[in-house]
Amino acid sequence: MVLQIQPPTQPEVIYPDSDGQPIANNTIQFGWIVEIKQNIEWLFAEDPNVFVAGDLFWYPVEGRNKIVNAPDVLVVLGRPKGVGVARRRHRLCYQQWKEEGVARAAR
Repeated sequence: MVLQIQPPTQPEVIYPDSDGQPIANNTIQFGWIVEIKQNIEWLFAEDPNVFVAGDLFWYPVEGRNKIVNAPDVLVVLGRPKGVGVARRRHRLCYQQWKEEGVARAAR
């Protein structure tokens, strides 16, 4: 009789898309975040492969959900804006390994 050993199952890793914290500490800071994000989007409006986001969780390492950053403005060169509302692919968070390993260019 041959006994098959089952490989251990890995628990599912959850990557939260919110920490419950406010995006900005005050209206001045929020205004600058919006201004900077919109101007960067305008700067790269004709390039379909520049993704710009604000206050989006960025997970650089698969399986390590404690390694996370949420920059006020995130710019990723070489990743598509996407389709849908305003030509953007909606991302609840930026999981680098699902984006061909492309890291953010600026924060």
